[in-house]
Amino acid sequence: MARNLRSSNLESRTARLRLAIQGKPYWLKLAAGLSLGYRRNSVAGAWIVRRSDGKGSAWTKGFATADDHEASDGDTVLTFFEAQTAARSIASGGKIVGKTQTVAGAIERYRGELVATGGNPYNARLASLHTPRSILDKPIQLLSVAELQSWRNALRDGRTPGTVNRIIVCLSAALNLAADLDPVRIAKRPWKVGLKKLQAARRTRNVVLPASQIATLVSLAYDVSPEFGRYIETAATTGARRVQLSRLTVGDLQDAGPSPRLLMPSSAKGKKQKRIERRPVPIPASLASTLRTAAAGRPGSAPLLPKPDGTAWGSCDPAAPFKAIVARAGLDPKIVTPYALRHSSITRGLLANVPVRVVAAQHDTSVQMIEMTYSDSISDHADSLSRAAMLDLGAPRGGNVVPLRGGKG
Repeated sequence: MARNLRSSNLESRTARLRLAIQGKPYWLKLAAGLSLGYRRNSVAGAWIVRRSDGKGSAWTKGFATADDHEASDGDTVLTFFEAQTAARSIASGGKIVGKTQTVAGAIERYRGELVATGGNPYNARLASLHTPRSILDKPIQLLSVAELQSWRNALRDGRTPGTVNRIIVCLSAALNLAADLDPVRIAKRPWKVGLKKLQAARRTRNVVLPASQIATLVSLAYDVSPEFGRYIETAATTGARRVQLSRLTVGDLQDAGPSPRLLMPSSAKGKKQKRIERRPVPIPASLASTLRTAAAGRPGSAPLLPKPDGTAWGSCDPAAPFKAIVARAGLDPKIVTPYALRHSSITRGLLANVPVRVVAAQHDTSVQMIEMTYSDSISDHADSLSRAAMLDLGAPRGGNVVPLRGGKG
């Protein structure tokens, strides 16, 4: 694929609108016998392609409007870089073969795919929120390893490696989907190198809260609203991810017998098949009673944990009120995030000698992930258990020494 060129006069809409209005186009030579033209009009300018045969014969063709006053749509309104790609296509085949897909378009298609397959559409929003306009507006074919690496590294300012990885994984997924659907035109995948994960993120800091602090946070959450209180209490009790909590319905509450439980939906995290499964997670009778009272009169398909307006909590909705109650509890909101409730739940199960496989199943993760992620956490919080089984050869000797039977002396 030919390399697109830069132009201080034509590259940005600001520079183009400084040009004088005239009937004669401003030309940029793309290759031997091929030029891209821009006609400056009183309204939006026009892109023109000129092709010559080197023998004095040439033809020109206007093919799109420049994005002087409106955003590119990848078809009738094109950016400078999109216009170069289109001009080459027209010159070689006489027509534009399909639309030139931008990074922004790839993210939007990815969002639609997530919705259709039961994934979390916030992953697409996460990619678009942190990607600069200079990359969003660019055709995927024009992405380079260097600019993607530069953007990834800039994300590290004020963010942990784990947070950076979550962002770049979302963008990579959108770009991979676009390439899978259009393998002919998107043959190269520079993001495989440019958006390589940061290795430092392998060591994570899992914040584990004692029961007293969790109880304080739950109490403060109920002060915000009954709905937020039930949400945080359920999160603290089950250790579920936010997307799982948002998918819970009234029908998932099973409290008819002596052992109440929730049929917890899976997050479909990290799985190729985005099928939502439900696995039983035990809950105490007190939480079951609270949830049943709040769910009275509502259909089984209604959200079990609605916001005050009746809709389910989105992935980002709890962040601000949770930060507020953490501060009120005298904790650091930069350290104690909603995920601390999940870390604490998993750690409690492991320290209570619940089999790792059971802990993994109830928290929608794998044994391997728990062993990799929580080994340091368990070492930090298992001190009292370890001391109970500790051999202390420096302990005082004397009256408590019991002689072994069968020995001499």
